[in-house]
Amino acid sequence: MAYDVNVERVNKVLKIGRRYLSWVQNSLLEGELTAAQLERLKADLKRAIKEEEDSVVFYLLRREQYMERQLLGQDKGGQTLVL
Repeated sequence: MAYDVNVERVNKVLKIGRRYLSWVQNSLLEGELTAAQLERLKADLKRAIKEEEDSVVFYLLRREQYMERQLLGQDKGGQTLVL
């Protein structure tokens, strides 16, 4: 999950995201979710953001075999599989 939200809502969006996912870097979280968890996360975020100002993007990988994570620089966390 990547997000670009107004500074007033950044902490709230991060807090919601961290209930479900691992914080990787500023405005980026990753992890495995069930379909139900994903829907709850989206519902929680929808209440927290202003859709006319903010943006939240989900990258869904259907199979682990198609995922490769490469890192340059300092690893800030997120050791789990991407959503």
